[in-house]
Amino acid sequence: MVVVDINCDMGESFGAYKMGRDEEILDYITSANIACGFHAGDPRTMKNTVRLALEKNIGIGVHPGLQDLAGFGRRDMNISPEEAYDIVIYQIGALYAFVKSEGGSLQHVKPHGALYNMAAKSAILSEAIAEAVYKVDPELILFGLAGSELIRAAQKIGLSSASEVFADRTYQDDGSLTSRRAEGALITNHDAAVKQVVRMVKEGSVTSLQGTEVSIQADTVCIHGDGIHALDFAKNITAALKESGITIATLK
Repeated sequence: MVVVDINCDMGESFGAYKMGRDEEILDYITSANIACGFHAGDPRTMKNTVRLALEKNIGIGVHPGLQDLAGFGRRDMNISPEEAYDIVIYQIGALYAFVKSEGGSLQHVKPHGALYNMAAKSAILSEAIAEAVYKVDPELILFGLAGSELIRAAQKIGLSSASEVFADRTYQDDGSLTSRRAEGALITNHDAAVKQVVRMVKEGSVTSLQGTEVSIQADTVCIHGDGIHALDFAKNITAALKESGITIATLK
């Protein structure tokens, strides 16, 4: 039996924001990555998102990012491993408090945006992030790009990891994601996104932007909550995976 988790980045707004589409998307996913105030989010939004995720029995994850609200955490910053360690611990602590106060527990940690992409290629940043997660709670799962340094760092320190693939992004020949600044980085066609996901999960393969077949492990599928097609992608991908005989379930 093939089993896969579906995750989505959430709580990436502020203050008086009403959950709206995030609440709808929660009906089609199994894990939520909740922003912790550095790239997006604030205390009220974190609390409301945690409450909804718990109500719907969704696995809750910390989504730590770079301290860059203006750039939504998607601009590279020259941070040291020590800084990466500190900001990850800080943001885990912030979300943990809300989850604990609501009677829940954390499932995973998934770095956001530039921090995620920088760590995917940097062993020293990945090891700092993995160490931060491990020292807070060695039972947490570290999400990272399939085949990346984040996955290797988790394995090295003894953390459980989840190899992540993307519904709305294209890939390069080395298995990395196409930069958002490059043409063809985003997949906006529903059918193309669904086809890519089903193939990655069932066959362990993806076609790069250059046309090369790349082996890939898919433990969890990411849907970007800020994307304009996020809700439709979530609905269509969930339906297609089930029709293909794939079980969708929260990671254990």
